[in-house]
Amino acid sequence: MSTSLLRHAVFTRFWIGDIASVVGNQMVVLAVGWQIYDLTNSALSLGLVGLAHFGAQFLFTLSAGHAADRYDRRHVAVLCQAAQFTAAIVLAAANFGGWITPEIIYACVALTGIAQTFQNPAMRSLLPSLVGDELLPRCIAFHAAAKKTAIILGPALGGLVYLWGSSAVYFASAAFYALAGVIILIVPSTFVRRQHEPVTLQYVFGGLHYIFNKPIILGAISLDLFAMLLGGAVALLPIYARDILHAGPLGLGLLRSAPAVGAVLASLYLVRSPMTHSVGKILFSSVTVFGVATIVFGLSAWLPLSLLALAIMGMADMVSVVIRSSLVQLETPVDMRGRVSAVHSLFTGTSNHLGQFESGITAAWWGTVPAVVVGGIGTLIVVALWMRWFPDLIKREVLATRRG
Repeated sequence: MSTSLLRHAVFTRFWIGDIASVVGNQMVVLAVGWQIYDLTNSALSLGLVGLAHFGAQFLFTLSAGHAADRYDRRHVAVLCQAAQFTAAIVLAAANFGGWITPEIIYACVALTGIAQTFQNPAMRSLLPSLVGDELLPRCIAFHAAAKKTAIILGPALGGLVYLWGSSAVYFASAAFYALAGVIILIVPSTFVRRQHEPVTLQYVFGGLHYIFNKPIILGAISLDLFAMLLGGAVALLPIYARDILHAGPLGLGLLRSAPAVGAVLASLYLVRSPMTHSVGKILFSSVTVFGVATIVFGLSAWLPLSLLALAIMGMADMVSVVIRSSLVQLETPVDMRGRVSAVHSLFTGTSNHLGQFESGITAAWWGTVPAVVVGGIGTLIVVALWMRWFPDLIKREVLATRRG
């Protein structure tokens, strides 16, 4: 099945461009995490990296959804690559010149956060127009596998390049952003000028209103939001790599890659065997497994067990991603996909980046291991509550294809 998707030339260009961008981003994430902890020796500083990214996303989400519905989504994505390229070059120059500071890192993280805030809804809402609704669930799974492969390669490559210094990592990531921009630009345009509603508050908040009036979509997105917000162990990987597992920058690369390894295995299985029934129960089961694996990782002081726990977390998260993303895209009208995808990105960004800040705060208060274990327990509590509050979601049988 994956081979047939690769024969879809337009889709192939799309995901190659996206992969290049992800590799660049993962190299920056690894270098920033290691460097900020090395400069400050502070778990709180790691949390502030997540807060800088989330703050940018929170401020610009509604504007990003508007841009994705009004303008050519390819052009929006290319401009985002240019902004991330600029941030990477500034970080490289600051390291090379010896004037790097935590404040410069936070500023560049914020710029990257703004770029990704506009990039995510543009790319997410572009995909359905390239492949159509019938192929969309398979394409999401295959695309996710490719992105997770990039998440494996990015940190591993970043950890290796870091041996030549932090500047080398940032220069390499800038090259990947440039490559991504060129490839995305040659994806054929699917932009169609439509008669849009006037830009009113009702229009701008349309995506948020739509999600809150779709309990199944709201339940799926918010389940991910709170589970990942509490189970954000990945934010503390630099501490585990240096102080608990004593694995160094290369070990940090392996730890950051481990969830992606599990996610690739899960997504490749989903490409060959799409979910045809009991998707609600599968969703809740996957988040439960994620919570248990988080607890195991938090307690582990042995690198192989830590890698295994992270891989299982990645598998479970990937199942949740495919279900959630398919529901959002298939049940959203074409002219609203940008705004709905922007709100979806805000939810997932909140879980990832605000979760990073939450992990940094709790680790500073309670210590690293208790913070991760409590987060895993919190994830299990969220699953129990959401099963009670969103009964229609757990009863959901299929990823029903929206028509029209």
